[in-house]
Amino acid sequence: INISVFPPSNACIGRYILNMQITSCGHTYQRCLGDFYVLFNPWCADDPVYMDNQAHREEYILNEHGILYEGVHKHITSRPWHFGQFEDGILDICLKILDIGASYHHGSDRDHCWRNDPVHVSMVVNHMISSHTTNSIMKIPENNDYLKGTKPFSWNGSVPILQQWYNGRCRPVRYGYCGSLASVMCTVMRCLGIPSRVVTNFCFPCSIENPLGINEIFDCTGRNLCGKDKLWRYHCWNESWMARRDLNQCCGDWQCLDPTPLETGRGSACSGPTWVRSIREGELDLDYDGHHMFSRVNSNYVGWLSQNNARKTKFFCDAWPCGQHLITKSVGSEQFEDITGAYKYELGSVKNKEAYYRAYRRIHPGYCNASNCHIDRELSTLKNPFLSDSGINMRLKMANCPMYGEDVQLHWLLENLRNENKNLKFNLCAQIITYSGYPMDQFWKDSVNVTLGPREVKKIPLCISYSQYGPYLYDHNIMKVVAVSDPECGEVLMVSRDIVINRPPVIVKLLSQPRLKVPCTAEISFCNPLQEDMKNCVMTLEGCGLFKEPMTIDLGTLASNQQARTIVEFTPYRLGSHRLLANLGCHKF
Repeated sequence: INISVFPPSNACIGRYILNMQITSCGHTYQRCLGDFYVLFNPWCADDPVYMDNQAHREEYILNEHGILYEGVHKHITSRPWHFGQFEDGILDICLKILDIGASYHHGSDRDHCWRNDPVHVSMVVNHMISSHTTNSIMKIPENNDYLKGTKPFSWNGSVPILQQWYNGRCRPVRYGYCGSLASVMCTVMRCLGIPSRVVTNFCFPCSIENPLGINEIFDCTGRNLCGKDKLWRYHCWNESWMARRDLNQCCGDWQCLDPTPLETGRGSACSGPTWVRSIREGELDLDYDGHHMFSRVNSNYVGWLSQNNARKTKFFCDAWPCGQHLITKSVGSEQFEDITGAYKYELGSVKNKEAYYRAYRRIHPGYCNASNCHIDRELSTLKNPFLSDSGINMRLKMANCPMYGEDVQLHWLLENLRNENKNLKFNLCAQIITYSGYPMDQFWKDSVNVTLGPREVKKIPLCISYSQYGPYLYDHNIMKVVAVSDPECGEVLMVSRDIVINRPPVIVKLLSQPRLKVPCTAEISFCNPLQEDMKNCVMTLEGCGLFKEPMTIDLGTLASNQQARTIVEFTPYRLGSHRLLANLGCHKF
């Protein structure tokens, strides 16, 4: 007997048991034929997650390989990530997540009625990633202290994280960061049949007091002081594709879901789902957490100088606007796609201003009936004056692309816009900054007297040696270089540059063509570029369909310029597109 089951498009997702009742000669028997799973179906036109583009379905549902984008907006770095949504046992883990998180919105899960709605499913998954009180999947380290867990940046994929959570009695895995949280959520959503992708937003504001303003405070040496507000260098979240029946949408569209708990003034919480188009239009009353998501791509940056008498002065500086670069992996390509236009209209355009006015009146009820001119006057107080208003133009330009062990070379460009001499004294400094905007050690300081003749352009070379920054970098490969004019010279000028220090590459070379259930070998090589020993070196290898669990290789200590080569053997255990990832950890990073 062949039995075909056709679940309706509004069926609840989950694991079902198929029983057959047989009546013969007055006797009734029950027989279990087995179990099956019902998932959302983006190939079905009646399903709320329907996606009509086959290339998009292959990328956002079937692709197990992703790319995370990090760094800063002027120097974007990338690293591969294994989603692994088709690995053995992952589907059962994803359904376990729904079981534990069921009470988040519904109190009881006795009827499972909400499991046919991708909106509620996404809210449960979003909450479970890092916001559940006791059973969240992953924790973020407090105060960058992760000595009692795994380094947040050492993960290569979602599968080991989900397996560790499931095998550890559903206790949070220590530790992750926004990129790993968004990627784990992407794995769960794709596994359940909901098209999803990871998005990176550069210059991401996190402000508690003013939703549309972010303040950074510096002292007279240029050191970034730790205030309430944080300007994240980048932040990752998840987008999922679905038709929002609660918003009367008949067709699918991207919905923004941020699983990273962020301070909102009412405690920390995750955000979403929020219709991406409502963010662009400033329609904040339409959706969940709309005002939070709007402020994260539209806040105004203000830089302040804090002097000894606690008086604060605004800098003359050219600030990069928040949320001006949002990217994700392109469909069928290793390159990134700029999706900033999906979140906001072109800066300064009529539609951009209209959306901002609309959102401003909703975020600040006191301006509900205010004119646009009134709002513009208020916004002008939230911005720094431009450097050109002072008669000086400045910028810091990279002269090299530094890697661990190399000196940082910059050119400091100054231009006098006036027909008169300018005599200025500048204080310069360099400081380690975490990706979440937390200022660390200030390791370099200098002072320079600059004289500019009328209309003169001057280029000053700057060099920060590895011996100066190396002992302070650790896992945080971002530093901030700042030049601030002495307040006694008059107007306070400031120019800054965020610099990414690239990690040395690990080279993977296949020595034979991978074939199903046939042993294959690969050569992993790495060279220590530092003028010192690298201690406690550990290589972690991972690959969907290649390794059942990550393989670790202890390399011990690598001397300066020492080349390490390792031959590894593995046997592909399922068909598909395979990618071998290698990650090196040591006492330096």
